[in-house]
Amino acid sequence: MAKSDARKDGGIWETIKTVFWALVIAGIFRTLFFQPFWIPSGSMKDTLLIGDFLFVNKMAYGYSRVSCPFEMCPISGRILGSEPERGDVVVFRHPTRGDDFIKRVIGLPGDRVQMKQGVLWLNGQEVPQTPAGIFTEANLPQGPQQSLPKCANEPVIKGGPCEKVRATEALPNGVNHDVLNIFDNGPGDNTAEFTVPEGNYFFMGDNRDNSGDSRWPAATGGVGMVPAEYLIGRADRIMFSSAGKSLLYFWTWRGDRFFKAVE
Repeated sequence: MAKSDARKDGGIWETIKTVFWALVIAGIFRTLFFQPFWIPSGSMKDTLLIGDFLFVNKMAYGYSRVSCPFEMCPISGRILGSEPERGDVVVFRHPTRGDDFIKRVIGLPGDRVQMKQGVLWLNGQEVPQTPAGIFTEANLPQGPQQSLPKCANEPVIKGGPCEKVRATEALPNGVNHDVLNIFDNGPGDNTAEFTVPEGNYFFMGDNRDNSGDSRWPAATGGVGMVPAEYLIGRADRIMFSSAGKSLLYFWTWRGDRFFKAVE
């Protein structure tokens, strides 16, 4: 009986050790290499859709205190860091709310950024856009929040085609990416000129009329200028994508988005 109890206690202890080391290894992997991220909103359509599941490359920009779960890393500033490039799609910690956001780097330190009539201007130069057709999706609830998409062709019946005007934007460093337009003269289509401070970055969503980003201060629902120490990593590739309420609903996975590069 004593031997049986000893074996049982030993088995429980081995299980505890196994779980402990598994959590340690998972924590190290998440902190140093890749962090999973699920797209919760439509601010980056059509580059990223609600329900896209991706791994964030945490080696891209080095490490800061936000690299660790619960901001436990005892790091001041950034270490082993490299600078983001204009056009990178980046996950970062919101400077005041503590949530993780994903947007595109538009302005680098020292840049002057402005929107005029829905067109991006950088350092006094208009960033060219080329018409790229219409982005169409069904006017149905999306993701766990079951939010309806915004449509340029409203009103749209439930399940009807929800359209947005698409253009390809050519950034000065040669990065081309799609942007969507829903409204003419929307609230973010005409802004003052922003100058990006040293050590900060200016972010925008590709779905320009449906993105709370650096065009608005963090205190009013935007993100403002984002300091470098709040960067978490670069989004490189979508692993898979769910069109349903949950990632677990495998029958709703989108067949055209497996291992799709983020551009």
